[in-house]
Amino acid sequence: MSSTERKKRVWEVLERAGMAHRAGHLPNPAVRRAAAARGGRQSLGSESLILLTDEPTGNLDSKNGEAAIELLDDRHKQGATIFMVTHDPRYAQHADRIVHLFDGRLEEKEAAMEEVYS
Repeated sequence: MSSTERKKRVWEVLERAGMAHRAGHLPNPAVRRAAAARGGRQSLGSESLILLTDEPTGNLDSKNGEAAIELLDDRHKQGATIFMVTHDPRYAQHADRIVHLFDGRLEEKEAAMEEVYS
């Protein structure tokens, strides 16, 4: 992808995340949302078919956490597979499949949180 196209995509994702005004700023409490939007090869603005996320909502308040999850949901709807590590069941509910690990071992698999708890 050309530099011009990459910058255009990054800007679009920053705007959708409500972070365009922060594009040139250094990290702050909204660093994860901005980093996800403007990040490298595994960013939301890339064409990657697989995204690996480790606590993408960590250190965010609930409003910003939901905004970050919405960005991931949108990217999934565009065809990307999202691997998300989270300890927060509110955000795990967005998954199509949930895998629990304990001491490095697979403990259980669930189809989706809504099915388990409904």
